[in-house]
Amino acid sequence: MNAKGIVSSMLIMTAAAFPMEAMASSTYDLRKRVMELTGILNPTDGSRYVSRAEFAAMLVRASEYRSTVSELSSVSVFADVPVDSEYAPHIRIAARQGWMKGYLGGQFRPDEYITLQDAVRGVLALLGYTNEDFTGDQNGSRMAKYNFLELNEELGGLQANEILTEDNCLNLLYNLLKTEPKGSQNIYGSFMDLTLSTDGEINPLEMLDTTVKGPYVVTKSRTMSSQLPFSMDKASFYLDGEPCTKANIKAAQEEYGYVVMYYNSSSKTVWVYTEEGSQNTGQTVLRGEITNIYYKSSDVMTPTAVTITTDDGDSYECSLTTSDLQFAFSIYGTVEVGDDVILVCSGSSENEDGDVTYRVTDFMED
Repeated sequence: MNAKGIVSSMLIMTAAAFPMEAMASSTYDLRKRVMELTGILNPTDGSRYVSRAEFAAMLVRASEYRSTVSELSSVSVFADVPVDSEYAPHIRIAARQGWMKGYLGGQFRPDEYITLQDAVRGVLALLGYTNEDFTGDQNGSRMAKYNFLELNEELGGLQANEILTEDNCLNLLYNLLKTEPKGSQNIYGSFMDLTLSTDGEINPLEMLDTTVKGPYVVTKSRTMSSQLPFSMDKASFYLDGEPCTKANIKAAQEEYGYVVMYYNSSSKTVWVYTEEGSQNTGQTVLRGEITNIYYKSSDVMTPTAVTITTDDGDSYECSLTTSDLQFAFSIYGTVEVGDDVILVCSGSSENEDGDVTYRVTDFMED
């Protein structure tokens, strides 16, 4: 399936993976999708408070330093940040660039929660503002600039000393992406090739259409690097919806024999899916033979679902809800009963008979 097919199929994914639900949540869903596609933040629990260490990592992922994290040696510049901490490189970058400050005694306090005031300091620094741009009460001046630049959109009137949730960070960093840096006429996110649509928002569909490539099957005998147009050392990885390392993905290849991969060249982000699936998104990969294709009695030309029988003999019914997928499995398409395929699915549920069903979001002929 080409990139346009991915766009339409991804629109039906569940809430934790590129959702588009009711109108009331459309703004949040759009912002969440952009955060996931750029690799800045993969929300799991929007009400969870975010630590200073986690926010440092978000700032780095939202910057041009995102590709340098893996090049840093295991050195911590703060006494309370272990050298082997996954956040040590991010904290080092955030501190050296002046996005976040430490405390007396060489402390960073990585486990403390991030406040709006400290988060705004980091975001304004990414936009090119320095201490010299603020007079008098530095913190108060920064908060005034935060409001003036409308970085407060969807943040519900939070006060400077309030701690941020995952959703607060999502909104703040999304606002960062669409704000013009100091002295620039381009949005901050332009370094990731992001653009604004006519309504002044970042268009995730355009991001998918132009930059997300896949799906690709990577067997355990192959390396992802042979299929990526950028160095894996400069990439961010997600395995079944969760941040991970190259080692995690290699282990998944060994365990399942293959993984399904998508990537975004601009953000150097790689998404990998396995048969294990994600408990948060309900997304999984099914590999096997198409044993049935179902049609509505009132429309014998448009398939509505398929049954796939996996190699271990289990069968799953999977609905087809986009025109691209329906065409592919119709009499005019390329897939028919008896063909071996790999289905990327989401939204697992049980029907009245207790059988697990899925929605197909993408597919490959095997």
